[in-house]
Amino acid sequence: QTCIFLLLIILPLPINYSLICVKLGGSELLALHSDGDVVIGGFFPLHVASNPQYSYNSKPQTTPCSRFYQRGFRWMMAMIFAVEEINCNSSLLPGVKLGYWIMDSCNHIHNSLQALLSLLVNATEETKANQSSTCLYYSPVPAVIGLASSSPTRAIAQTLGPFNIPLVSYFATCTCLTDKRLYPSFLRTVPSDVFQVRGLVNLVTYFGWFWVGTLGTTDDYSLYGIQAFSIQFRKEGGCVAYHRTIPTSPTVAEIKEIADKLQSSTARVVVVFATEVELLDLLLELARRNVTGIQWIASEAWVTSSRLASPEFHPLLVGTLGFSFPGVNIPGFQEFLLTVRPSPKPGMEFFNMFWEEHFGCKLEFEMEEKPVCTGSEDLRYTDSSYSDVSQVRISYNVYKAVYTIAHALHKFLKCDSTGLNEGLCEMHNSFANGQFLQDLKMVNFTNQFDEKIYFDSNGEPVPLYDIVNWQESSKDKISFIKVGSYDGSVPQGQQLKIVKNTIVWTKKQSQVPVSQCSAPCPPGSRQATRQGEPKCCFDCLPCADGEISNQTGSSECTKCPEYFWSDKEKVKCVAGEEEFLSFSDTMGIILVALTLLGFLLTTIITIVFHSFRFTPIVKANNSEISFLLLLSLKLCFLCSLVFIGQPSWWTCRLRQAAFGISFVLCLSCLLVKTIVVLLAFRTNVPGSRGRKLFGTSQQRILIICATAPQICLCSGWVLGAPPFPFRNPNYQALTGKIVVECKEPWPPGFYLLLGYIGLLAFVCLLLAFFGRKLPDTFNEAKFISFSMLIFWAVWISFIPAYVSSPGKFSVAVEIFAILASSFGLLLCIFVPKCYIILLHPERNIKKGMTGKYQR
Repeated sequence: QTCIFLLLIILPLPINYSLICVKLGGSELLALHSDGDVVIGGFFPLHVASNPQYSYNSKPQTTPCSRFYQRGFRWMMAMIFAVEEINCNSSLLPGVKLGYWIMDSCNHIHNSLQALLSLLVNATEETKANQSSTCLYYSPVPAVIGLASSSPTRAIAQTLGPFNIPLVSYFATCTCLTDKRLYPSFLRTVPSDVFQVRGLVNLVTYFGWFWVGTLGTTDDYSLYGIQAFSIQFRKEGGCVAYHRTIPTSPTVAEIKEIADKLQSSTARVVVVFATEVELLDLLLELARRNVTGIQWIASEAWVTSSRLASPEFHPLLVGTLGFSFPGVNIPGFQEFLLTVRPSPKPGMEFFNMFWEEHFGCKLEFEMEEKPVCTGSEDLRYTDSSYSDVSQVRISYNVYKAVYTIAHALHKFLKCDSTGLNEGLCEMHNSFANGQFLQDLKMVNFTNQFDEKIYFDSNGEPVPLYDIVNWQESSKDKISFIKVGSYDGSVPQGQQLKIVKNTIVWTKKQSQVPVSQCSAPCPPGSRQATRQGEPKCCFDCLPCADGEISNQTGSSECTKCPEYFWSDKEKVKCVAGEEEFLSFSDTMGIILVALTLLGFLLTTIITIVFHSFRFTPIVKANNSEISFLLLLSLKLCFLCSLVFIGQPSWWTCRLRQAAFGISFVLCLSCLLVKTIVVLLAFRTNVPGSRGRKLFGTSQQRILIICATAPQICLCSGWVLGAPPFPFRNPNYQALTGKIVVECKEPWPPGFYLLLGYIGLLAFVCLLLAFFGRKLPDTFNEAKFISFSMLIFWAVWISFIPAYVSSPGKFSVAVEIFAILASSFGLLLCIFVPKCYIILLHPERNIKKGMTGKYQR
C-alpha cells in the first residue's frame, strides 16, 4: 500500500485527463476478421506457447508460439461456419449481419490477454468509436467466445467481468470458474469439472479400482481437477498411489523421472487431467520404452485426441477409457472444412499456417528441408482427422456458443418487435448497460439436434458426457467407441450407465484390469493397514475366534451373536457348542466309576457289618449309628451323579441340596459316635452318669437336630431362589464353547451350606481330638480325627480350586471333593473294622475291644 501511495504522489494525473487506449509498439497480433453489424470475438489455441526465460535487462516481447495445433484450427472453423450459417438464416437475426474477430490465444495467459486488448482496441478503431471513452465500456464487441484452457480463461473472464462483456467458453471446465463473484460475466457450453470429477470417481470405483495414480499439469484445469478427484476418491475409500505434474516446458530428465514412476508403480490405472500437447513428450518416452499394461483414464481434454491416436501410441493407449462431450454430425460442416485454401491476402495467415502444417510444406521458398507448397493440394485426398466430423464434440460446443449468442441477440435487438421495422432487428441498442449479459443468461431454446440449450444460475449447461473407449478398428487406426454415458442431472445412482461387455481394455484384454496395492483379503480375514502407508496397502489378518467376515475385502470382522461361534473358516456363525460335564467325557467316566466304586464299597461294608452285627466290634461301635452313617455315605457317593450330565430344572435344584443334606447327616452321625466314645470312657469314672444321659433316644434326637438346620436352609434356598440352568457365554472367547451350568441367583445360600458343614466338621474334629489318647485298644476317636483331617484338607483345597476352575472343571472339582471326603470317611472309619472282622476274627472278642487280648 505504501508503494502505491508513493506512486500516486510521483505520477499524479490531471483531473481533466481523458483516458484513451494506446497500442504499444510491437504488439500487433495476427487476427482473422470479418465485418458485420455485430462483431463477436473469438479466441482459439492455434499454437502452443513456450515459456521464455526473461533476463529483465530488456523489454519483454510477446511470448513466442510454436507447434501449430490443427485441432484448435477446426474449432475456429466451427465458429466461422456457425456465423455464416446464421447469416444465411433470415429468421434468427433478420437484417443483422454477424461478424467475427478471431485471434490466437496460444493457450497461454500472456498471449490471451494481449490478444484481448488487441481485439478490443482494433474493434474500436474499426467502428470508429469515441476515442475519449474507455476502451472496454463502449466496446462494440458484445461477447467473446473462448477459451480452450482454464488458466487463460480465468484471466480473460476476470478482465471482462467488471464491464459486463460475456465470455462464453467452449472448453474451459475448471470448477474455479463457477465463482460468480470473481467471474460475473462468464458462461460456458461445456459442463464444469465438478460433474466430470464425480463421473470419473464413479467410473473408477465401478470397476473396483481403488489404487490409482494421477497425472496432471501446472494449469488451473489440471490442479483443480486432480485436487477434486483426489478428495472425492478418498471419500469413496480409494487411495492415490502417486501424483505427478508435467511442467510447462519439461526437460528430458523430468520426463524420464515421471516415466520411471509410471513404469514402476503397482498402480496400473492412471487418471490424467491434461491436454494432448502437454502429454505428448511423456507418451513418446513411454512408447519408446514400450510400456504397456497401464489403464489410462482420460479427461475430456484429450480423450478424443486424433494426434494421440496415431499408430505410434497404439500399444500404449489402446483401451483408454474416459469422458467426452456428446458428439454430433453437423450437416454441411465437413464440406465447409474442405473449402479451406491458402491465400496471400492479409488476414489469411491462419489458413496458410494450417496448410503448411497439414501438408508438411512451405508456401514460400525458404532454406528448409520442407518442400514448397503448390497451393493445388487437395484436402479430400488426405487421410486426416481434420475432415472427419462424423462425431464432433468441442467443435459442437463452439457451434452451440455462437448460436447461444445469436439467440440472446435476437431478444436483445428485439427482432420479434412490431412497428416500423417489423421483421427486422433494432440496431440502436447499446451493449454498455449489461442488459445483453442478462439476456444471454436467460437463453432457452432447442437446437436442430433436439438438445435443450440453457444456463443454470452459475452459467453452466446440462452436464452430459459420453464414456469413450479407444479401440483399434484397423492396424493403423483407433476409433473412439461410445461404451456408456454419464448424466449429472439425474439422481445419484442413475448417473452412470456402462455397457461393460463392449469395452476393450489395455493390451486388448477382455477382462477388467486389476490395480491394487494389496490383494483383497479373502473371507475369514480382515484388512490391517500398514503403518505409514495408504489404507489400500494392508495385511490380511485372520478373524479372531467368535468373529467372521463373509465377504472379500472386509475391513472389519463381525462379532457373532450371543450363543453363536465362528466356524473353522471364520466365514459364518454357527450355534455355539454347549459344554458340560457329560457322562461320555473321559473325566465324567472316571468320576462315575469312582462314584460307583465308592457306593459298591460302602454297600459291601454294610453287608459285612450286617452279617457280623452281633460281634463285639460291631456292637461296641453302636451298630445303629454305624448303619445310618453308611447310608449317609451312600447318599454322598450317589449325589455326585446329579452333578454329571446336562443341567436341567430338577438337577440344578437337587444337586446342592442333596450334597448338603447328605454330608450333614454323615457328620451328625460322626458327631454322635464321637460323643458316644468320649462318654463310654468316662463311664469308668466313679459317679459318671454320662452314658445314661446320652442313650439311644438322645443320639437320634441329636442327629435330627443337627440335620434339621441344613434341611431348612436347603428347602428355603430351593424354594426362594432356586438355581436354574444357564448358558454362560463368558468362556466362549477362551474355549469357543458355551458352558451350560447351574446359575445360583443367591450365592450366599451355597456359602451357608458349606459353612454349616464346616461347623459340624470342626466340632467333630475338636471332640475327636480330645479323645485321641483314650487307652482302649480300638479307639474310634483316633480314626474320626484322622478322617476329619482328611475332610478339612479336601474342602480347604476345594475352595480356591473351585473358584479358579473354568466351566465344567469347576463341577468336576466339586465332585472330586465330595468323593475324596467320602472315601476318606469310609476308609478311615470302617475299613480298619472290616480288616479285623474278616482277617483277624480272633480279635473280634470283648477282650480284644478292651485291650486285654494277648497276641
